[in-house]
Amino acid sequence: MKESLSRRAFIGSAVGASLGLGLKSASADQTPSVSASVPKKKASPLWPIWNSTEENAIVETLNSGHWGRGDGASRKVRSFEEAFSKKMNARYCVATSSGTTALTTALGALNIGPGDEVIISPYTFVATFNSVTSSFALPIFADSDLESFQIDPKRMADAITPATKLLLPVHIGGSPANIDEISALSQSRSVPLIEDACQAPFAEWRGQPVGSFGMGGCFSFQASKNLTSGEGGAILSNNESFANLCYDFHNPGGTKKSLSSGRGGNFRMTEIQGSILLAQMQRLDEQYKHREANALYLRQMMSQIGGITPSLLYPGCTRSAWHLFKFRYNASEFSGLSRTKFVQALVKEKINPSYGYTSLPASTHVMALANNPHYQKIYGRKGMADWVGRIQCPVNDRLVQEAVWLPQYTLLSSRSEMERIASVIAGIKKRSAQLTKA
Repeated sequence: MKESLSRRAFIGSAVGASLGLGLKSASADQTPSVSASVPKKKASPLWPIWNSTEENAIVETLNSGHWGRGDGASRKVRSFEEAFSKKMNARYCVATSSGTTALTTALGALNIGPGDEVIISPYTFVATFNSVTSSFALPIFADSDLESFQIDPKRMADAITPATKLLLPVHIGGSPANIDEISALSQSRSVPLIEDACQAPFAEWRGQPVGSFGMGGCFSFQASKNLTSGEGGAILSNNESFANLCYDFHNPGGTKKSLSSGRGGNFRMTEIQGSILLAQMQRLDEQYKHREANALYLRQMMSQIGGITPSLLYPGCTRSAWHLFKFRYNASEFSGLSRTKFVQALVKEKINPSYGYTSLPASTHVMALANNPHYQKIYGRKGMADWVGRIQCPVNDRLVQEAVWLPQYTLLSSRSEMERIASVIAGIKKRSAQLTKA
């Protein structure tokens, strides 16, 4: 690997420092080492990124007088649906008002309802859970795979009962879950599969974009997402009947030639959202390449620091969307320094970490479902008491205590910023005994 002069100097300074940190030393042609010295701080770019392209698109839509799909003259939303489905190699796209309403629409199109069980990930945003309860179906958490942060297909298999009507795995952080095993499970047990790909637009499994496996996939364009319109969502599918059902469900009264279940809502995307997304899509390829190069580079360096374990990418993952850079922190290798103090030390160095999710199955919001009178009427008091026992996820409980995230916009920083982040972490480890006492 050809290195610049500054990079060679960085590696040279790292060799001596790495000996005291238990890191592997490396030459310029090997995996880069990490220095405990900290280069000059550089701020991460702000998010979202926009310019006159978005401004002009919004003004054009305002002046058109057509602001919503419901007026029958949708142009921007329809154009976005065509562009997004083409980019994701799917036949059909239904744009929605949010990622949550995309999930709600998909479950509604499948007529998921009271008495049905839906298997979901415990390591996810609460919207996945809410999309199930909005249908008065019973959400069943299947435990996480510690290494990847993704749902464990073996635990999904264990959770299936005669009442299971849907598998709803999440591609957390923009990296695909184990689609091979989950798809095989869906087919062998005759349970439909919908992918919660809200964090994973443009991620790929064996060269095929996520969201097109099984019945379809749901996406979010919320403010933090790699492709954003502030709020917004979409459903992708290669199944025409399912796509029509989704369209009917998200559009009051329905207009497609499909068999209605008599259920529906108004979950349509606005023309202004569509115009922003079309503008944002013009930067996608360049931004993806930048994120991926920095993410892989940062993974190389952080993998050398004992106690830091970047999340596993499955062999079938040919592209991560890198919505999050996720790793696990082992305090025992940092002189017992708590994760809280570790994160605080990163914040002091102008790095923007997050603790990630807390335990969703144990949250007050989820636990409240056990005492919900409507759920007790459907599933019985004993059934809901038993449900609390069924959704325990001990591996996920450990994961939420060890996880640390960096946001996707950090990966849009410079290569030298990736070196600085790794160096800061190495420096924290070197000083961890002192920091523990502080």
